[in-house]
Amino acid sequence: MEGEVRYLKEAREVASVTPPRAVRDSVEDIIDRVRENGDDGVRACTREFDDVDREQLRVTPEEIEAAGQTLDDADRRAIDATIQRVRSFHRAQRQSLDGFERAFDDGVVLGTRLVPVEHVGVYVPGGRKPLVAAPAMTIVPAVVAGVDRVIACAPPQRDGTPHPAQLYAMDQAGADAVYVAGGAQAIAAMAHGTETIPAVDLITGPGNVFVTEAKRAVYGRVGIDFLAGPTEVLIVADATADPALVATDLLAQAEHDPDARAILVTTDESLAEAAMTELEAQLPDLATEEVARASWSEHGEVIVAPDRTTAAALVNDYAPEHVQLMVSDPRALFDELSNFGSAFLGHHAPVVFGDKAIGTNHTLPTRRVARYTGGISVLTYLKACTYQEVSAAGADAIAPWAAKICQLEGTHAHQLSAEARIASETARDLAADLGLDAD
Repeated sequence: MEGEVRYLKEAREVASVTPPRAVRDSVEDIIDRVRENGDDGVRACTREFDDVDREQLRVTPEEIEAAGQTLDDADRRAIDATIQRVRSFHRAQRQSLDGFERAFDDGVVLGTRLVPVEHVGVYVPGGRKPLVAAPAMTIVPAVVAGVDRVIACAPPQRDGTPHPAQLYAMDQAGADAVYVAGGAQAIAAMAHGTETIPAVDLITGPGNVFVTEAKRAVYGRVGIDFLAGPTEVLIVADATADPALVATDLLAQAEHDPDARAILVTTDESLAEAAMTELEAQLPDLATEEVARASWSEHGEVIVAPDRTTAAALVNDYAPEHVQLMVSDPRALFDELSNFGSAFLGHHAPVVFGDKAIGTNHTLPTRRVARYTGGISVLTYLKACTYQEVSAAGADAIAPWAAKICQLEGTHAHQLSAEARIASETARDLAADLGLDAD
């Protein structure tokens, strides 16, 4: 960190990365029940946790159609527009990626092929506010990547079906099947498979602490995107920022969850004080005041940095899910950043655009996970598979070197496999120089 920083408001606590023992024990029990009892295990958990008794786990075409009919034309148009923007962005993303093939030596051709994961399961969370944009963010990139089968699981409402706007969005985004299963039982079902819900190779999508812990527990049997926690925003603002807009954008993240983190880093103390005053003034007018106030009270932070370089260092240290650059020259500051899930440049680029409608993905790393990975993209659903094509002459040239490494390791059968490809006098001479007996 370049200079001294001052906290005008510091978080009282930061939620632990490790969930409580009670959560871990509960998730382990749910996974065992689903693994051992299949559909019956999912149904039992749905009765217990969602108070819904549903015999058929797969959502029927009639239910999907009915869900669409409950929405008005404006609802459907908004969902369709978001899906189209997300699809356009991820198609462009896919077109920018390619494998390669190259001759590195005579008779030695090496390459990488990008291969889609075959079977993917996405989790679409319900919770306090069912996220209508969530299906677009997980299903569309998988379809664009070329995944053979994409299934979705979502918790039921009181009527036994997922939220109608989410169900419509899952269908329009391209899910091959939708199943009524929420929480840890949904993750267990997609990981192990049941009579109705097929096992998948990769599970993606956000969820509560039980969903996240279940993803941790099944990792290895299946792949996962990453382990995400409560949402985060870090706003960097200077004297050119509007304090009212800064406050509004902080509250937009705070309303997600009492454990959400909203952080302001500014080089202007008067801006910081004005934004804090604005935030307190705006809170009572929020329909979600209780949640937003709890989040801001416990986890909100306001930091005054002496200069832009220090502000950038703070961003890279926090590695936030979202970083908003409400400064006079956002591009210059952006060039100094390396750890973030998604960046929003300028006074007119709030996180809500990325969350809901602009086309980039909103399923992003939290809890400093952005230090080593980005959010969901088409790359999430692609495997970089390498291959080698070697002629007899190419093998003859490589074999002595491979055999020597095997000798150093003590992997004798490997060594014999390499030495069996030594054919020329030149290669035998090299093997002898390396201390091998390849005759």
